[in-house]
Amino acid sequence: MNSPTVRNLLVRGMLAGLAAGVLALVVAYLLGESSVDKAIGFEDAHSHEHEMEVVSRSLQSTAGLATGVLVYGVAFGGIAALAYCFALGRVGRFGPRATALLLSGCALLAVYVVPFLKYPANPPSVGDPDTIGKRTGLYFLMMLLSVLLAIAATLLGKRLAPVLGTWWATVTAVAAFAVVIGVAYGFLPAVDEVPKDFPAALLWRFRLSALAIQAVLWGGFGLLFGELAERLLNPKPVTASAARMVPTAR
Repeated sequence: MNSPTVRNLLVRGMLAGLAAGVLALVVAYLLGESSVDKAIGFEDAHSHEHEMEVVSRSLQSTAGLATGVLVYGVAFGGIAALAYCFALGRVGRFGPRATALLLSGCALLAVYVVPFLKYPANPPSVGDPDTIGKRTGLYFLMMLLSVLLAIAATLLGKRLAPVLGTWWATVTAVAAFAVVIGVAYGFLPAVDEVPKDFPAALLWRFRLSALAIQAVLWGGFGLLFGELAERLLNPKPVTASAARMVPTAR
């Protein structure tokens, strides 16, 4: 893949990430913000200390939310586009659209779902402020392990494919990934700092909305970027009728 093609795919990836970010922003505002407001209300009702707001809640839930989600969408879209340039043609006989969807699905699983199952997202008022550094470190460690193990499983599947066939090589690689992830779950320390009187339904809705936001972001990106990549890499030939419609110079 030459440099102009990589550059074009990078630009399209960033645009697709921006568009997917808009979709995720709508989901975040409709599903997530109500749970955040209720969690903040729970914190205010159970806290004896009242801190002055540096940024108002209304600004956080509008401009702040939009800025964070859209910037994240553009950034991850560019990174995913570069990963796509490397993966295209190396993960099987998939076309541009299928490769984009496969990459998005695997990235969603490795980057978010696997770490989420071990260290799920928590709303405000959940978690000890003194352990935020430890919790963040554990989460990113789980994410790094998940990504590295996903890459290792892909390489294992490609190595076993000539011997076992594509189907059984894939099953073996996925099973190996699941087993090692399970071992990592067992060895890494658990974090449970949810207050006993925190509403379970509110916690569930917040975590479900967080998962929905990521699913819309990655799924939307896969569909949009796949279409853009398909049009770039496999342009449709000009038909005879379309060619006749193009004016010729006299």
